[in-house]
Amino acid sequence: MRPAFFRDSEHEAFYYRMLNECRNADGYHRALFYTLGISKDTRAHIHDVFDFSNRGIKPEGLSAPWQTGSSVRTCQLAFNLWNGWSQAGAERYSTPHELFDCGFAPYFMEAIRLRYPEYCRLQLPSVKHKAERSR
Repeated sequence: MRPAFFRDSEHEAFYYRMLNECRNADGYHRALFYTLGISKDTRAHIHDVFDFSNRGIKPEGLSAPWQTGSSVRTCQLAFNLWNGWSQAGAERYSTPHELFDCGFAPYFMEAIRLRYPEYCRLQLPSVKHKAERSR
């Protein structure tokens, strides 16, 4: 599955470069690198938030001095899509109410689609014809 859209050309280049570097394009990696590629800050500091040698997230990167409100939201969603991670004692900051309160929301929705394609297919509601309706 390919992303339907990217924020900019840097986002797209980062996404494909990271998938190539990891040699893995499963839903976990697609969602993680798509999400982390949205923000120029997370792109620039990818090694602060993802350990390529151990293939795992680095939650301690959330407290790095370069983090902004939007980049923290980006990392929190990326980490949650990776393995369900949420910060112990601060789970409320991982809710849609908190995470989607920024300009990255459309890209966050695309990341969710990449991670869960089987649940994000367009399904139109069934409509009963007049003859089939009961009163």
